[in-house]
Amino acid sequence: MKDLTQIRAKRAFIIDMDGVIYHGNQLLKGAGELVEWLDRNNKAYLFLTNSSERSPVELAQKLSRLGITVDPEHFYTSALATASFLASQRPGGSAYVIGEPGLIQALYDVGFTMNNVNPDYVVVGEGRGYSMDSLERAVKLVMGGARLIGTNPDLSGPAEQGIVPACGALVAPIELATKTKAYFVGKPNPLIMRHGLYQLNARREETAIIGDRMDTDIVAGVESEIETILVLSGITSLADLPQFPYHPKHILEGVFEIPEA
Repeated sequence: MKDLTQIRAKRAFIIDMDGVIYHGNQLLKGAGELVEWLDRNNKAYLFLTNSSERSPVELAQKLSRLGITVDPEHFYTSALATASFLASQRPGGSAYVIGEPGLIQALYDVGFTMNNVNPDYVVVGEGRGYSMDSLERAVKLVMGGARLIGTNPDLSGPAEQGIVPACGALVAPIELATKTKAYFVGKPNPLIMRHGLYQLNARREETAIIGDRMDTDIVAGVESEIETILVLSGITSLADLPQFPYHPKHILEGVFEIPEA
């Protein structure tokens, strides 16, 4: 039997969403019970997602449609982290964006403008707007001097119908064509983890990260010295673990194991 005492004793939790809380529009087992347990025990928690498509308000609305009530301040996205990073690097800068409204709005909110002629940055996130035209323009702009930014390095993500390409896979053709490496802001970048701890007002010693990916969630926790919880409800399976030189502190079938009966 698993000893969950260490997990339940933590004061704060950083929680991934895709593959942990839901697949697409399908709620995963125990997600609602986890939020109820967190609220009931006065835990600090933050849904920290590498997805850049939706704003915190939209993510809160999505969970509400799935039957879970969570206020928008409990969400932080790679889009917000990317916007914060770019604003610190070049205040009032401009970007050519391949992505969804959540990313574009985050950039507008920090004073960036959209520019498809001579931007400071080419910023790539997930989204249905990815096309050969946008790819060709991105390559041209990077070759012309724009810096290449990816919201996150995920190559794939879980969905209701299976695995779908994610930001890392969409950035790769631009990297290959321009011989330029993108800078990724989302997990496992320590920048977004520091943002998460700041949002929680928590120390790393009293925090745990729950995720379904060894290559982003778990390595982010390891490198930030935050206790790691791998759930097997998303991308990573037990058979994948030998590929990695690091290991999660805890391995669970899903978040349904965490709440006390």
